[in-house]
Amino acid sequence: MSQGFHIRVEVFLKNGVLDVQGKAVEGALSGLGFGGVSDVRVGKIITFELKCESKETAHSEAKLMAEQLLANMVIESYQIHIS
Repeated sequence: MSQGFHIRVEVFLKNGVLDVQGKAVEGALSGLGFGGVSDVRVGKIITFELKCESKETAHSEAKLMAEQLLANMVIESYQIHIS
């Protein structure tokens, strides 16, 4: 029997890839007086509901989705959260 799972995929640039948006946010925060902020990374979060037989199947399908569409595997990494 299929179950519904809430999937959240977090996508960020890999370490070593210049995050221009992150640097811009870091600079803006510094300009606002938040000087203790560093190493800002900007990413994206994709959420969806997925009907599958098990949590393991949901994770496998979400992994395929991330690697085929949701993340650019050359420059981005991802994490999958299932609830």
